[in-house]
Amino acid sequence: MSGFDDNPFADPFAEPSIQQATRGSSAPQGLEDYDPFSATPVNNTTTPAVNNGPAGQMTQPVASQPAVVNPTTTTAAPPPTYTPSAQQQVTSQEFQRRQEELERKAAELARKEQELNNAGATAARQNNWPPLPAICPVGPCFYQDINVDIPLEFQKVVRMLYYLWMFHVLMLLLNMLGGLSLFIAFPSEGPTFGLSILYAFIFAPASYVCWFRTVYKAFRNDSSFNFMVFFVIFFFQLIVSVIWAIGIPGTGACGWVAMAKAFSGGYIFLGIVLTLLALAGTALAGSTGFMLIWVHRIYRSTGCSFLKAQGEFTTGVMRNDHVQGVMANAASAAVRNQFTGPASTPTGSTTSATSPRF
Repeated sequence: MSGFDDNPFADPFAEPSIQQATRGSSAPQGLEDYDPFSATPVNNTTTPAVNNGPAGQMTQPVASQPAVVNPTTTTAAPPPTYTPSAQQQVTSQEFQRRQEELERKAAELARKEQELNNAGATAARQNNWPPLPAICPVGPCFYQDINVDIPLEFQKVVRMLYYLWMFHVLMLLLNMLGGLSLFIAFPSEGPTFGLSILYAFIFAPASYVCWFRTVYKAFRNDSSFNFMVFFVIFFFQLIVSVIWAIGIPGTGACGWVAMAKAFSGGYIFLGIVLTLLALAGTALAGSTGFMLIWVHRIYRSTGCSFLKAQGEFTTGVMRNDHVQGVMANAASAAVRNQFTGPASTPTGSTTSATSPRF
């Protein structure tokens, strides 16, 4: 029993536990004594005693401490190891090879520039095509250098046309051999062999002069007239290539029809050879059509037109020496006729003047 039950009028603050709690607590300090930057708080507040048991039994006050949050220690995963790709793994030999190639190209360009400077802008360049040996009595007829004459953006198409011309010449030679084989197997195919020889000796130089040299000058001088001439001749070349690939009898070509004739006659080896020739002729015809479309697209993109071709043709004709000579002679003859006057009367003719009669 506590003292409250024995003496209801007793002083409740006289209890020893109350006095102890009162002495343990201190008055709160003012704001001027508060230091927010100190690690230890100036005034440690304590929680008041809580009486959860019977009267007279007070629990000891518990000092309150600020809550501390322990940071979670997370171990970051190491970054993945860098492995260079196959394209980035360039060895020193590759660098050296590229450097040598660049040096070789630079030396070639320097040599060509030196040649052009030595020759001069107005001096005629020495012909270098066809590349004939020095002992040949006939020298080169044309000057051809795609890397010098043709602009950089058109060098690829001109080079492809040059390769096409060489393939065309090779097909003429193979067609001549095929015509000889066909003539041996079928003596009635003598005209085919004869025409194949004629084609090889005529169309090989004619194709270079008529359509390759024309397109070469068209890209070199940006000439619409040369483009027009090339389109006309090269379209005819395309038609001839298609006819040769078919191998129509009597045309001097060893194509698919000649191949079928060889197999039907029992000549298996000859049929295989003619099949290869027919395939090569078909590839030549397809390549010719492809190059014709390619050049036409470039022609349309460069701003050339038929009117420009007409103007170039007129200017070229007027600059021709023979045409200028003929026009000068015609003009001088017209001037002489104008100042000479009417022709004189023939000799022996007499004119009698009659006096007027009065």
